[in-house]
Amino acid sequence: MAHRRGFGSIRKLPSKRYQASYVGPDNARHPAPFTFTAAGDAEAWLNQERLVVEAGDWISPADRAAAEADARAFAERATLTIGDFAQGWIADLDLRPATSRDYNSLLANHILPTLGEVPINQLTRAEVRRWWASLDSSRPRARSKAFQLLHNVMGGAVDLELIDSNPVVLPSRTRIRTMRRKRIEPLTIAQLNMLADAMPKRLRVAVLLGCWCALRYGELSELRRRDIDLVAGTVTVSRAVVKVNGGYIVGEPKTAAGIRTVHIPAALLPELKQHLKKYAAWGPDGLLFPSSNGGHLHSSSFARAFSKAAAAAGRPDATPHTLRHTGASLATSAGATTADVMARLGHTTPGMAMVYQHSLDGADKGVARRLSRMVRTTSG
Repeated sequence: MAHRRGFGSIRKLPSKRYQASYVGPDNARHPAPFTFTAAGDAEAWLNQERLVVEAGDWISPADRAAAEADARAFAERATLTIGDFAQGWIADLDLRPATSRDYNSLLANHILPTLGEVPINQLTRAEVRRWWASLDSSRPRARSKAFQLLHNVMGGAVDLELIDSNPVVLPSRTRIRTMRRKRIEPLTIAQLNMLADAMPKRLRVAVLLGCWCALRYGELSELRRRDIDLVAGTVTVSRAVVKVNGGYIVGEPKTAAGIRTVHIPAALLPELKQHLKKYAAWGPDGLLFPSSNGGHLHSSSFARAFSKAAAAAGRPDATPHTLRHTGASLATSAGATTADVMARLGHTTPGMAMVYQHSLDGADKGVARRLSRMVRTTSG
């Protein structure tokens, strides 16, 4: 029941709280934007509203609450830094572990040191250009990735209406390099064999399988006994591993096309069989290339051994990723079509979906057969 009074009314709600309202100068009834625990508090609010009406400065309670909310939001934007927003923005994205790691690395190493404490609504184009000029120009790929990340972060701020426009732009004449500075040179078969021979014995097959089957390192290091079919001569790739924050996370390969079965050149099968007997961990889930403690082989450990072996093979410029490039080149040399190579590598790009329809059943097996002849030609 509403309690009548000189100005406005007070009503006790079923919840035992009190609601205050009054008819304003616009002849419409305006309730308080909140309810009260005591009738005296409701009456105090009405008295304040009466003074506002009598002073001639009246604005409806709802409009005033909206204006106050806008003022609070503006104050929050004024103190919200690029660092705080960027970290929250990245955390809210549905990213693969490796991508999340890379984003946070770019943020920590290239953005936060200079721009981390800048309020998000105070970043200007001029400041962006000064930041861009301060980045190491001898590392164009990292530089361009950092720029793109900052552009995306500030684009997220635009979407959330924290800022009106994205200030992360450069003059049209500025060249942003995104390609690698030098082309990766595939190994010759002779160099590949020399490199494999120079590796620790337990990792020799990792080099050969990684190259001849063109596997990514994350796929290679997650291979387990059950993924190898010596009868069919295949390796099934359905997982990949990445090291994040001191631990290992196993997930799907980098792309949907990455889930695949690859035929192994038959000439490699005897050596692979011996590796399974001597070096792979036991059981169906045993890792094919375990570390000394039985867990996943760390990429840096493999890279160190690989670097020494590459130098011994006369290719100090080669990295583990060179194996994948070499595998693609060898498959092409064996007569594989572009579609066959992409299907074998599990690689796809926008607009290439139709290409996979031309990789016929059995084509990869034929590629592996021709690759096997290449192995035998150089290993006898």
